[in-house]
Amino acid sequence: MSRILLADDDLAQLSLQKLVLETEGHQVDVAPTFSLALRHAMRSAPDLVIMDLRFPNGSAKPDAREGLLLIRRIREAGCRVPLIVLSGWPDEIYGQPEERLVSRVLGKPVEMRALLLAIAELVG
Repeated sequence: MSRILLADDDLAQLSLQKLVLETEGHQVDVAPTFSLALRHAMRSAPDLVIMDLRFPNGSAKPDAREGLLLIRRIREAGCRVPLIVLSGWPDEIYGQPEERLVSRVLGKPVEMRALLLAIAELVG
């Protein structure tokens, strides 16, 4: 199956999604921080990145600008794999230049069936 990078600062979401994806046969790396997500994307050559949009900013507050920056940094690093954004606030990416850099935007809470379908469509 596919090698998937999950990036989200919500550890409960990471654990649940990792469990479901591994049950489906995927190899999953998790990154609970912006810096770990970028490092994994650059080093581990995933087939797919699934990420939250809001990561803590310098004041430790959830901030969509951090997710938008992560999308840009992943692409600038040469990682061209499909990228799915999972967000409780999907409007924060719509109309932004980074929207063109992602393959799919799904609202949270996401039904696992919808996420698995999106993965199948993007990485076959």
